Amino acid sequence: MAETTYGYIRVSTTEQNEDRQRIALEGKGVAAAHIYMDKQSGKDFDRPQYKRLVRRLRPGDLLYVQSIDRLGRNYQEIQTQWRILTKELGVDLCVLDMPLLDTRNGKDLMGTFIADLVLQILSFVAQNERENIRQRQAAGIAAAKARGVRFGRPPRPLPENYHSAYQKWKAGTLSGAAAAKECGMPLASFRYRAEGYEKEGTP
Repeated sequence: MAETTYGYIRVSTTEQNEDRQRIALEGKGVAAAHIYMDKQSGKDFDRPQYKRLVRRLRPGDLLYVQSIDRLGRNYQEIQTQWRILTKELGVDLCVLDMPLLDTRNGKDLMGTFIADLVLQILSFVAQNERENIRQRQAAGIAAAKARGVRFGRPPRPLPENYHSAYQKWKAGTLSGAAAAKECGMPLASFRYRAEGYEKEGTP
């Protein structure tokens, strides 16, 4: 049976580079039917299409990926997938944006050593960059919160009679449960919005 060329694409739900990866793979002669794609968020790394692809791969097949971080989300995972593909399955693997990572070249001991060394460096750099991005995002969110920026959906508009019910509740002439019922709100929501009013002057 002739050896088959495959391509794998992975994008998060927020990335817009699917077309770029697909064009690059098709430029290498990968048939559309042999391109597998997973679209997953960063937190969910269950990749059903990748698993289907691995089941189809046979020794001597060629797999293209755009970049090394398509294989995994951290250093260890990238190393593991590279070993499974190249050592256990006997597949040739080519990383398009890093020509040194092409197992078709340098099949001798020195070529294998150089490819493994480059792989270790690049997978470490990929993981380190993701961690730096997360740290920058966390710092940016913290700074925005310190400036008073609110995240998430805006609160629902309050009922027209909320202010009067709040005043009665604060004066002790109406219980919290009764005030919440008067406004048509759950008690927890009524109290939560009351805290906002007390802190900021507006519920």
